Amino acid sequence: MDWITGISRAIDYVEDHITEPVDYEEAAKCAYSSSFHFQRVFSVVCGFTLGDYVRFRRLALAGRELAAENAKVIDIAMKYGYDTPESFSRAFTRFHGCTPTQAKKGAVIKSFSRLSVKLIISGGTKMDYRIEKKDAFDVLVKRKRFTKNKEINGQEITAFWGQCTADGTIDRITRYVHRDNVFKDSIIGIALEYRPGDEDFPYGIGCHYNGEPVIDKDLEVVSLPAASYAVFPCRGAMPEAFKKVYKYIFEEFFLNSEYQPCGVEIEAYPSANATDPDYYWELWLAVEKK
Repeated sequence: MDWITGISRAIDYVEDHITEPVDYEEAAKCAYSSSFHFQRVFSVVCGFTLGDYVRFRRLALAGRELAAENAKVIDIAMKYGYDTPESFSRAFTRFHGCTPTQAKKGAVIKSFSRLSVKLIISGGTKMDYRIEKKDAFDVLVKRKRFTKNKEINGQEITAFWGQCTADGTIDRITRYVHRDNVFKDSIIGIALEYRPGDEDFPYGIGCHYNGEPVIDKDLEVVSLPAASYAVFPCRGAMPEAFKKVYKYIFEEFFLNSEYQPCGVEIEAYPSANATDPDYYWELWLAVEKK
């Protein structure tokens, strides 16, 4: 299943459950993806998080009902998942610029339409890539755990990198870099493959592991199976460069190539100077032929 079909199915699921607690993992399953991966791609391609989409849709629908029907504010608040009229009123006012009571009296309110996935004419974008076939190898990582059904956003991953830089974790990881580093002189960020039944969605910061005894208890060794990787050389300041290449990959590359994603994602960063407009890094995606 391609990404266009998958995201369309996921949106259908969200809309069918818009007045219920939305299960992020179930939405991701509609796209045959992990919750971590689905939310990450969704936010880059759509420009807002899945959680934002759910909130905006609920508040837009709530505003429409208050304006058009003789409904009580407390009933609408409960219908769209707010525990109290006060919390609903705060969220409603931030979104619409007026209170629920003012909306009932005819104040101007905002709309936020359902996402519609359409096939459009696109392409013509030039981007280099290569296919790398790798035997199984080990990586050493500091793992960040994302709980099931937790809203995930890029700020959390950025904060995790900042934390690992500030507390010396990156320096400790460099002691375990393999002399024949698959990723040249780079430290990696890796979205590890999610398995059904797992209690969380793992993202790690680490390196190609050299096999030395690990004395740091917060670091762990993860074995990656043999795989083919589509490798995209990227240049530009982060995080804008990441969003640009990620958007291209899932809007054009996977739609038009013979490949589809099938496992881990790896970001290879040669230095911490990620705000340099000429910054060079690579994105490795495990792929298989469709």
